Amino acid sequence: MAQDIILSANGLTKEFKGFLAVNDVDLKVERGSIHALIGPNGAGKTTCFNLLTKFLQPSRGTIVYNDRDITRKQPADIARLGMVRSFQISAVFPHLTAIENVRIALQRNRGDSFDFWRSERVLTEFNGRAAGLLDDVGLSEFAAVRAGELSYGRKRALEIATTLALEPEMLLLDEPMAGMAQEDVERISQLIRRISANRTILMVEHNLSVVAALSDYITVLARGKVLAEGDYASVSKDPRVVEAYIGAEHA
Repeated sequence: MAQDIILSANGLTKEFKGFLAVNDVDLKVERGSIHALIGPNGAGKTTCFNLLTKFLQPSRGTIVYNDRDITRKQPADIARLGMVRSFQISAVFPHLTAIENVRIALQRNRGDSFDFWRSERVLTEFNGRAAGLLDDVGLSEFAAVRAGELSYGRKRALEIATTLALEPEMLLLDEPMAGMAQEDVERISQLIRRISANRTILMVEHNLSVVAALSDYITVLARGKVLAEGDYASVSKDPRVVEAYIGAEHA
């Protein structure tokens, strides 16, 4: 049976003043999968991620999402198409409560206005859905807590709740475990597994134990090019990957 590909890149290239940060990368992400993009520092994975999410424009190549060419689209355009990303640094409003953060994301579904001048009654209509999203990410008891007072791991969970509020079909996570204590890593790993049930996830991640536990498929980058692809069992045994990535991590 043919693969159902939700996101693909063909010949994706990004050049910065003569330096090829991403060099002729082909990538296919299967619908409903958790796909990890990994590689050593300087491999080009962050640049590749920014190209796919349209925070950078490619020098060459094409990007197709749901059979639609998005190569020249802007980030807001692809978010409206159902592909939403998170960032390595948690992006929440620290002076607003957790439920207010999620409610702002839900307000986006009303249209182009964030309803800052609407009555409190109109805004509280979103509270039920916001509370449900907080429950989905394990933050129900922190609904009234200001985001700035949450632990780092819970801020990341809140950020995922706000991205889920946009009802993405595909979620792109930029190093979701960065800077986390082990307890938070386990919590967010369980969360990613849970929310992947009805959507596709592409993530850049350094934590190899997380990659091994969560990923259906892995693309390894090195020096801006695809070095290896496959499941964790196969890529972790590839001598090129051991030398370029795993060996460098544990040297």
